[in-house]
Amino acid sequence: MEIYESAAKAASRWMGHVSAVVTEAISAFTPDRHFRLIEQEDGTFLLEAPPQGEARSLPCQRIAISDGKIGEDYAAGLAPLLKGAQVELVLRPRHFLFRLIDLPRRASEFLDGIVRAQIDRLTPWTLAEAAFGWHLLPEARGEQLTVAIAATSRALIAPFAAALSGLGAGQITVLAAPDAAHPGATAIKVFERKARQEANEARVRRFLTGLLVGAGLLSALSAMASSFGGSALESRREEILRLIAERREAIKSGKASAALLDLERRKQETPSAVIVIEALSRILPDDTYLTELRIAGDKVQIVGMTRDAPSLIRLLEQTSHFTHATFFSPTTRSKTDQAEHFSIEAHVEPSFALD
Repeated sequence: MEIYESAAKAASRWMGHVSAVVTEAISAFTPDRHFRLIEQEDGTFLLEAPPQGEARSLPCQRIAISDGKIGEDYAAGLAPLLKGAQVELVLRPRHFLFRLIDLPRRASEFLDGIVRAQIDRLTPWTLAEAAFGWHLLPEARGEQLTVAIAATSRALIAPFAAALSGLGAGQITVLAAPDAAHPGATAIKVFERKARQEANEARVRRFLTGLLVGAGLLSALSAMASSFGGSALESRREEILRLIAERREAIKSGKASAALLDLERRKQETPSAVIVIEALSRILPDDTYLTELRIAGDKVQIVGMTRDAPSLIRLLEQTSHFTHATFFSPTTRSKTDQAEHFSIEAHVEPSFALD
């Protein structure tokens, strides 16, 4: 069970990493469109025109957002414009609680962690309930840094984010407008949701999950096919071994067919040519060489030259392979040397062992 859980966690981490890389690659090749909605005194929002001037084609740039929805008069015109775009929502300072904290200059590398750790103390919300951000003020006094913190409830921001998500915004960023009581401060980002990136990552994860599941199914099918194929081959092998064993048993018990008995008889009665040649090579002297060798049935004829032809008859008769050795042609002597030309015939015994 632990192995399965470890493998599942590793696969999830791998899919998360791959989906993030793929999503970043997709985002790099996707043109970004930026829009900004700025809250006015009356609670409506002003749509700030991008450089291309796309927003100027709207009938009205004052947009009302209430109960997580954008007014129907504007939604139809905004939906195609904001779909997949990056939208910044700038809320007025009255929605936020601002705090200033002084920190040592050496804490500049850990500001995010320090701010997160003090949210419970500086605001009435817990870390999970708060939407917050911080900005480092440019004024510094010696070894001190001043950090401006803006915080609000996530419940307050949720309706605005839901309204923009309903229009298909690809990325939603909520900014706290600068507080007039803190000169030098800038708009502070307190919330960000990358809906398009999350959707792309979800699609990539689904694709990778399907890919892994498909690979697992193919692997299982391959293992099953291999198992079935191996079982079939093993069954066939066992069947062949059984038939061989039955045939051997039939031969031993005398129940073999007439053809098999005839083959067995011929094997026992027919001399082996290899044994005959090997036996001759063993018994013939070194001064003897053959010019002809003929094996016909149970007889062998050898023709050649030697210094003492009659001695060959005795050598052949002394073995268990040859009997009734005799000259079938007169023996002659060469005029140029002392060698005798001989022609000997002998009966071959069907022996399968060398002397």
